[in-house]
Amino acid sequence: MKKIEAVLRHYKLEDVKNALTQIGIQGMTVTEVRGFGRQRGHKETYRGAEYTVDFLPKVKLEVVVSDTEVAKAIETITNVARTGQIGDGKIFVTSLAEVVRIRTGETGPEAI
Repeated sequence: MKKIEAVLRHYKLEDVKNALTQIGIQGMTVTEVRGFGRQRGHKETYRGAEYTVDFLPKVKLEVVVSDTEVAKAIETITNVARTGQIGDGKIFVTSLAEVVRIRTGETGPEAI
């Protein structure tokens, strides 16, 4: 089992969610986050004063999938979220040692 965390642009979230649902991935967690990567934010002007916005708003989408679904999920997220511009986001994949469904006590892939 793997946990996929994707940091995306806000306006791409709905498209990514629909695409993942279409390929059979159910259950996801979404968090509003702020951060920066290589772009290091951007400069804005307010009432004549220039200032730097370091932390840009993004959304973090988290899904847990079986090992066989990882490549398909990553490909789907990448294809749908890509704009070709700096700031499209990142995808992080980590291994999960255990998953437990609280309601039933199921463990492992059955708990996904």
